[in-house]
Amino acid sequence: PSLPPTAVASFRTLIEVLKRRTIRIALLVVLLVASGQFAGFTYVRPFLETVPVMPIETISLVLLAYGIGGFFGNFAGAFLAERNLKLAVGLAPLLIALSALAMLTIGASPVIAAIAVAAWGFAFGAVPVGLQTWLVRAAPDQAESAGGLMVATFQVAIALGAVFGGLLVDHAGVASAFGYGAMATLLAALVTFAVGPKQAE
Repeated sequence: PSLPPTAVASFRTLIEVLKRRTIRIALLVVLLVASGQFAGFTYVRPFLETVPVMPIETISLVLLAYGIGGFFGNFAGAFLAERNLKLAVGLAPLLIALSALAMLTIGASPVIAAIAVAAWGFAFGAVPVGLQTWLVRAAPDQAESAGGLMVATFQVAIALGAVFGGLLVDHAGVASAFGYGAMATLLAALVTFAVGPKQAE
């Protein structure tokens, strides 16, 4: 059923929400995770075709495993967010970074590459749950505005990540996009563990 908004969002309200340090930190994490995700994973198919040299039928199954992993990651993210929000927010990008690094270093093995892609999907499935929970708890009085800022930041990060990833691939190959994805998501995890959500949030 439709529900009335708890507050009227305006540009001034968005600015007020942005003045909160926790919100700015959370949006930085959103920017890093989403840009890293879409810079790297956009090019997973050419990677699987050229490094572990998978046939298209196998690649389809691996991408299916990514989707299934994302489905279960969504539930796992919700489960963990209820118990330890910092872990929920920080572990997901850390697992993305480790998956990308595994593909870069030992991804010539089809089995390793398939496991890494499935783990990547599981991790990214958990990302929105933890981040949205963090933002809502950081601004419970302006949940709609905080959610809107998250969506806007996510969309900007998708565009930036895709463009930057494309430039990297054009100039340095697919591995460079994976490298940026790993670095961006690792940085997101480090920021979260250093100055991320407190238990009270």
